Amino acid sequence: MVCLFFTTEEYSCEYGSLKFYALCGFGGILSCGLTHTAVVPLDLVKCRIQVDPQKYKSIFNGFSVTVKEDGVRGLAKGWAPTFFGYSMQGLCKFGFYEVFKILYGNLLGEENAYLWRTSLYLAASASAEFFADIALAPMEAAKVRIQTQPGYANTLRQAAPKMFAEEGLWAFYKGVVPLWMRQIPYTMMKFACFERTVEALYRYVVPKPRSECSKGEQLVVTFIAAGVFCAIVSHPADSVVSVLNKEKGSSALQVLKRLGFKGVWKGLFARIIMIGTLTALQWFIYDSVKVYFRLPRPPPPEMPESLKKKLGLTE
Repeated sequence: MVCLFFTTEEYSCEYGSLKFYALCGFGGILSCGLTHTAVVPLDLVKCRIQVDPQKYKSIFNGFSVTVKEDGVRGLAKGWAPTFFGYSMQGLCKFGFYEVFKILYGNLLGEENAYLWRTSLYLAASASAEFFADIALAPMEAAKVRIQTQPGYANTLRQAAPKMFAEEGLWAFYKGVVPLWMRQIPYTMMKFACFERTVEALYRYVVPKPRSECSKGEQLVVTFIAAGVFCAIVSHPADSVVSVLNKEKGSSALQVLKRLGFKGVWKGLFARIIMIGTLTALQWFIYDSVKVYFRLPRPPPPEMPESLKKKLGLTE
């Protein structure tokens, strides 16, 4: 992970300990819960563009129509399921990523973990997101209902019991498969890009120790390398999730066929702005939590000495 600050104090816990995982999960709660809640207005407009492009023709038009019909307060619709859902997702996403990264790294061994580190990041992040989406799915379903179905419900307390009465537990989890389709590629791109960008930054770009790297430099690299790519990779599935949670009786495949290639890219510009900003802020908050609690953060990976000897790179 990137180090935005430097401290010579002792670490507060051992790398890979239960306390380490718990505090990483806490950092995930803050990084995902706060950032996603902060951009609820943009997310609301994005979802409405996806499910009703005839009415909400663009970002600015979407904001204008929403404020005209619901007032400024209408832009905050869905904030509660967003906060609770993405807090739980962040707990699992960041906490389990650290768990799986260490677990898979130990299974591979030091040399293979270095040689296959990109695959390690991809596998660890995909495994973490699998569980994170199960935690997110109920709140995501409620959020989309509140934001895209006028008159259905205005709050989580109204939406949840109504959804359960109409469709039972299935109402909360029918979108989990397209959610995996959306979130797993996004998270794999997010973590792998971030890890490898950090490594490349210190190796080829920044001619100084990581302890001297400014916050601004890290945020710019993170936004470009992870945010934009993540948004593009995950957007088609995001469109399917939005439409699927609005409609009853449709399957992900049916929605995908009906939207077509052009339809699944509606709202992409809004998502790039939202996801790019979110990604940069999430890494900043997450790493700040690690620094505050003095968690150990290994430096960017370097080739093990044993592998250097095998490859004849040492005397």
